[in-house]
Formats: sequence, C-alpha cells, structure tokens
Amino acid sequence: MKAYIFPGQGAQFTGMGLDLYENYSLGQELFEKANDILGFSITDVMFEGTKEELKETKVTQPAIFLHSVILAKVLGDSFQPEMVAGHSLGELSALVANGVLSFEDGLTLVSKRALAMQKACEAQESTMAAVLGLEDKVVEDVCNEIDGVVVAANYNCPGQLVISGEIEAINKACDILKEKGARRALVLPVGGAFHSPLMEPAREELAAAIEATTFSEPTCPVYQNVVAKAVTNPEEIKENLISQLTAPVRWTQCIEAMVADGGTEFIEVGPGKVLQGLMRKIDRSVAASGANVEA
Repeated sequence: MKAYIFPGQGAQFTGMGLDLYENYSLGQELFEKANDILGFSITDVMFEGTKEELKETKVTQPAIFLHSVILAKVLGDSFQPEMVAGHSLGELSALVANGVLSFEDGLTLVSKRALAMQKACEAQESTMAAVLGLEDKVVEDVCNEIDGVVVAANYNCPGQLVISGEIEAINKACDILKEKGARRALVLPVGGAFHSPLMEPAREELAAAIEATTFSEPTCPVYQNVVAKAVTNPEEIKENLISQLTAPVRWTQCIEAMVADGGTEFIEVGPGKVLQGLMRKIDRSVAASGANVEA
C-alpha cells in the first residue's frame, strides 16, 4: 500500500516552493490565494527570506504546509494515497491531502495554530531537547522524577526522543540523561515547549477554531500522532488534532502501525528529507522516497 507522509517544523529552507510557483499555474494560483488568506506575502519569505525570518513559527508552519499541500496537488492523478500521516504540523497537511479539510480551511487552521503556539511560547520561557541513544522508558522515567514540567514530546525513531518543558527542568533532565548513558542530550534552538502541558493556552484557542471548521469524511485513513493508529471518523480526527498540541507525537508508533496495516511504499511530501531518514531508522524493510514532479 502507498503511504504519504508530511513533514513538520524544521524542514524549511530559503527558496522552498519556488519551483512549484514558477512551473505550475495551479501552484502559482494556490500560493497567491495563500497570500490573500494570510494577509501578507508568505511567498516573499519562502522564496527569498533569511533563515531567521523563515524560523518564526507564524511563518514556518504555513510555509511547510503550503509546500507540502501544493506539491501534493501538483502531483495530480499520480497522487493516490491509501494511508497518510503527518509529523506534528504535517498532520494538517495530511488532512488536506486526504480530503478531510479544504485547502483554505487547512491553511487558516495552520495559521491560527502557529499564532496560538507563538503566543504560548512568549507567555512562558520554555524549550525542548533531543535525547539520543537511550530507550524510551529510561527517558520517560527521568522526566517523571523531575520537579517541574518536562515530558516526552516527540518519539521520532528508536533511540531518538525529544523532551519538552520548562528550561530548568529540561536542563536538569539533560544532565541526568547524560549520566544514564545518553549519547547526546542537546537543548534545541526552539522558542517553546511544543507538545507539552505548557501549550494548554494554545490548545484551547485552537480547539475553538477546529470546532468551528467543517471536517469531511477522509478518502483514506489518517494515522494520527496522538493515537498512532488509523482514524477515519471526522469527529475523532478533530479531537485528536486538538489533543496533539499538549500530547506527544508518537511518530515511531504511527509508522509501525502503518507498516503493520500493509504500508509498503512511503513517500514524503514536502520540504526536506527528515522523515525519510527517520523511516530508515524505524523500519528498513519498506521503501521510503520523496515526492517528485516533472517540471
């Protein structure tokens, strides 16, 4: 079965999407529509912006969403997903790709999500750290022992878990995890504690926007981050999407479930190759590649 996977924050680069804009009338039309919906020229930032400008959450999230979704649409008839999943923000790209959300509604929700998360980050100093070379259980146990907020946030692949929380608690956890044999426990250059209880204000804000948006029946199952299994009920999809802001991204478990359910060919749709790299660490027996369009 063909599985399409969509990247999240961190995959952005200057010049992203320019080929889709220049070579496809549909691409140009959708990018221009995005500029209108967002109320600023995101194409200018995507095509010519600095690394710093692209790193702002309110820009990064819509930029990655647009690159992924417009690429999927430009693929035309060759885009025939039998299952989809997206890493964090990528879940919204996946929901447009499998017909749950319209392009316009998807972009509006991504923009609201990004702004709400930015606001939550600014309200309280917090961060994330990547932990390499330890079993998940060891990392979880250390997080549970520490006073303050620190939780497992991204189960990216075996031996790579990102933790999220208050700065002091994260620093303390990193010290203990290194003592326990972590190959690395590295604080990441992010502005906040995504997928942790500190995102509760953003979750509440996004919940209202999601509840007010029409979610249709999907054309194929979406394997959602929160539950790591196939979901087709629009109301369940909504609930899981809301929960995602304060709950961990169970990416390893999502991919394992997709493979168990018959996924044999995984195609990453969007900027970069991060998810293809993770695929090789989760399960080398299945094919992983990037989506390509012929200009």
